[in-house]
Amino acid sequence: MKRGFYIGRFQPYHNGHQSVLEHIAGSVDEIIIGVGSAQLSHQIDNPFTAGERVLMITRSLASLGCPFYVIPIEDIQRNALWVAHVRSMTPPFDICYSSNPLVVRLFGEAGIRVQSPAMYERDTLSGTEIRRRMLNNEPWMSLVPPAVIQVLKEIDGPGRLLQIAKDD
Repeated sequence: MKRGFYIGRFQPYHNGHQSVLEHIAGSVDEIIIGVGSAQLSHQIDNPFTAGERVLMITRSLASLGCPFYVIPIEDIQRNALWVAHVRSMTPPFDICYSSNPLVVRLFGEAGIRVQSPAMYERDTLSGTEIRRRMLNNEPWMSLVPPAVIQVLKEIDGPGRLLQIAKDD
């Protein structure tokens, strides 16, 4: 049994994440998806709760064809201990998938094999770009899976983002 680990903030989950996870699904028997910075929400850079992000991911991956687990992981602000923290919160895994230089370094130092998947349309498929488009009332829906659009409608995600971005 080969189990892979993939972590992100998923603020929001988008087509780039979907593409990476579909690719990973062809290489492992199970995927563990870590929802990073799980304690953060209602901020311009982190507008969605961990539960909302779990919903976006699980609905988007319903037909993945590979078993997966979605696990919220809170930050601990101690990089030297972070990998041990992640491992304490997840089932055992054989490989970490990440293109984040710090994540790659930390898992590598812990002796865990890391593979950096190709980023899919990184210029437009980023949470930063999607949030920017939401704030500027620009088209963003084509950048996320249909299930994410539905979740964001249910929670009024764009409305939340616009409201928390206001000055008092």
